[in-house]
Amino acid sequence: MLGIKTLAKKVFGTPNDRKVKAVRPLVEKINALEPEFEKLSDEGLIEKTEEFRKRAIGGESLDSLLPEAFANCREGARRALGLRAFDVQLMGGIFLHNGNVAEMKTGEGKTLVATFPAYLNALTGDGVHVVTVNEYLVQRDAEWMANVFGALGLTTGYVVANMPEDAKRAAYDCDITYATNNELGFDYLRDNMKAELSQIFQKKHNFAIVDEVDSILIDEARTPLVISGPAEDRSEMYQVIDALIPSVQDDHFELDEKTRNVTFTDDGNEFLEEQLRARGLLEGDASLYDPESTSIVHHVNQGLRAHKLFTKDKDYIVRDGEVMLIDEFTGRMMTGRRLGDGLHQAIEAKEGVNIMPENTTLASVTYQNYFRLYSKLAGMTGTASTEAEEFQQIYGLGVIEVPTNRDISRVDEDDQVFRTGREKYEAMIEEIKAAHKKEQPVLVGTTSIEKSEMFSQMLTAAGIQHNVLNARQHEQEAQIIGDAGKLGAVTIATNMAGRGTDIQLGGNAEMKVLQAITADPEADPEAIRARIEAETIDEKKRVLAAGGLFVLASERHESRRIDNQLRGRSGRQGDPGRTSFYLSLEDDLMRIFGSERLEKVLTTLGLEEGEAIVHPWVNKSLERAQAKVEGRNFDIRKQLLKFDDVMNDQRKVIFAQRREIMESADLSEVTIDMRTEVIDDLVDTYMPAGSYADQWNTEGLYAAVIEELGIDVPVMEWCEEEGVDDEQIRERLMAATDEVMAGKTEAFGPENMRMIEKQLLLQTIDAKWREHLLTLEHLRSVVGFRGYAQRDPLNEYKNESFQLFETMLDSLREDVTKKLAQIRPMNEEEQQAMAEQMAIEQAAREAAMAPSAPAPTAEAVAAGFVENDPSTWGNPGRNNPCPCGSGEKFKHCHGRLT
Repeated sequence: MLGIKTLAKKVFGTPNDRKVKAVRPLVEKINALEPEFEKLSDEGLIEKTEEFRKRAIGGESLDSLLPEAFANCREGARRALGLRAFDVQLMGGIFLHNGNVAEMKTGEGKTLVATFPAYLNALTGDGVHVVTVNEYLVQRDAEWMANVFGALGLTTGYVVANMPEDAKRAAYDCDITYATNNELGFDYLRDNMKAELSQIFQKKHNFAIVDEVDSILIDEARTPLVISGPAEDRSEMYQVIDALIPSVQDDHFELDEKTRNVTFTDDGNEFLEEQLRARGLLEGDASLYDPESTSIVHHVNQGLRAHKLFTKDKDYIVRDGEVMLIDEFTGRMMTGRRLGDGLHQAIEAKEGVNIMPENTTLASVTYQNYFRLYSKLAGMTGTASTEAEEFQQIYGLGVIEVPTNRDISRVDEDDQVFRTGREKYEAMIEEIKAAHKKEQPVLVGTTSIEKSEMFSQMLTAAGIQHNVLNARQHEQEAQIIGDAGKLGAVTIATNMAGRGTDIQLGGNAEMKVLQAITADPEADPEAIRARIEAETIDEKKRVLAAGGLFVLASERHESRRIDNQLRGRSGRQGDPGRTSFYLSLEDDLMRIFGSERLEKVLTTLGLEEGEAIVHPWVNKSLERAQAKVEGRNFDIRKQLLKFDDVMNDQRKVIFAQRREIMESADLSEVTIDMRTEVIDDLVDTYMPAGSYADQWNTEGLYAAVIEELGIDVPVMEWCEEEGVDDEQIRERLMAATDEVMAGKTEAFGPENMRMIEKQLLLQTIDAKWREHLLTLEHLRSVVGFRGYAQRDPLNEYKNESFQLFETMLDSLREDVTKKLAQIRPMNEEEQQAMAEQMAIEQAAREAAMAPSAPAPTAEAVAAGFVENDPSTWGNPGRNNPCPCGSGEKFKHCHGRLT
């Protein structure tokens, strides 16, 4: 008997079916306009864009423009690229325009789909950002789709790291801008550290289309983007602690793999205290629980985490003497990304590479809060439905599955579960041999570099030629994936099977043509293309006859999405294909999340060596385990976001205040208001309301007025006058400060004074915000312990962070008032001294850039630098080259600690 839900679906269809059905009339409307737009000349397409732009700016809604705009864009793409968008691609574009996540299978042409909503939303003139996961795809997609947008009269730019500022600003000023999520987030933070409005890159956050939206908005959302500056160098401490960690025994710590957490036991703490005393890091009676030991405890904990939680070739690799993090979801290196709170330094000490100094946070933002700045957000990916709840709750994005252009004919086999890893790998080798024999291409999915290289050795021993794709070969990613669909190809990929590059059966003809032309530049390109395309078509037929691409996975991932991404590499555009997962009870997911029941089942069944259990129930059981892990990870991200939202409210206030300051030509009223509030605070403090004259602290008020307001006025005499009250004192202090500031304005000139006020306000806000961020970091690290006192850590954090924010704003007013009181025009002697100091600093900079000799400091230049006399060297940085010319770092040479 059918269940109620199943019956309802048969009668009414699923909610997804109804959404797809609802846009079909719109697609038919676009199709009906096609003949009209086919008749237009190339100039006519551009004229249509101008017409649409005027209508959009004139107030016509983008929804009413959609059919015509999509029809124009489809015709532009057909002429520029030779690609006519399918109906399902138009559907995907409509869903994106409406602010949804469009789930489209691999090979359905998402790159082209994005052009439709990007074109439509760019008509308002507010710009559109197309976001993707790496710089290769940013550049490739921007250059490819610029042909379409150019044919329609729109400008296209792209943003990557280390671009010249002018080029980046020009890219952001284009109608459509392609960029990585990293660079967009960092540019947002940099914009809010700029001193002038003209230096800002991102003018508006209008509409963003996020490619691989699940990777960017969910997988990477746990790590905030941080711009930091150097802090005190403590590399020796990391090295000393690192030498101690290997002597820690198993009973000295507790490891929880489920939560990826490790802590010292009581025995471990006693052992540490002994070891630290022996090394002179703890004094006689001192304990790890003393407040003075906080820094040592921090270093020891991070050292333990580096050794027990982070594995080389899985979580990171060492390349060119640098620890490079690996993205656990895509397997790519995360260039420029570092773990915070000293953890990266602890891993560098563990691997014996150069330890970079710790950093202090200057600005930070999470991807969740950055992308929620956009007025409208949309995304596309091959795998999103398993995370639909998170997309809806965090970003307000619905997830809609777009039908495939052709029916999927791929066969997804049930998982095969073996007792041991050895049996699993041996069975996989046999499966690959069978597929290889009939020349079927095979894609093998692994979860770490270590496992991919181990399996590669097994294949080599079995005499099977293959390619390996992991973080070590990321430069050849497109090439290796382009070859993965060739006849008889065997490719091992770590968590990133073909991201951004389709696996085409028979191989990627375009890549083959480029290789052939590069190899023989003298040959006729057209002849080469014709020959290779014919060969590729023939090879594709043979691959199809062999059964299409066979995806063989060696493990289940914690997230079903990652498994689905791997599966989705096969069966592209209706091609045949086959996928299978080979598992063992020794796999991480099976071992950590309840393999005991399965082991009992396997034992009860009496499986022999090399046999596997294959049943749909096993698949369901594994999916439930994965769903639990996904739910737990979602809860972690949700909790992190709740804390970040508290800071985000404050961040928005500060950044909006900075923007207002930069936009204002005259800030004198703001500084007057600040000065008034400071005077009010001083009078209220030293002359409390309701007190008598003999209770006033007039001496304290006099000293505070000199300190805070920079004026020497007879406050004590004023207070002794008959009948004077606090309000009169306020008025006299305000009049005195107004007179002083009016004199300074006359001395500097009104224009210069306004510029001084603006720069002083911006500098003070930035300095106070940096201090506030550090305070919030410390508060966040300890507030969790309030839970032991039955108090909600989040509420505690909200209340205390608000109080800290208020305190910061109070001190901001005081600092600005005090600094304005202290400024004065320089006399000729001071100007001369300043010019000499600038010359000294310039000489030091030039010396630092010269490769032949280490750079003396500014103080050393001033004192008359002598290479053989350390007393003339000033104060060199510990990581700088030693001024003696030895080539060693200062800390390893004349600055060595004895």
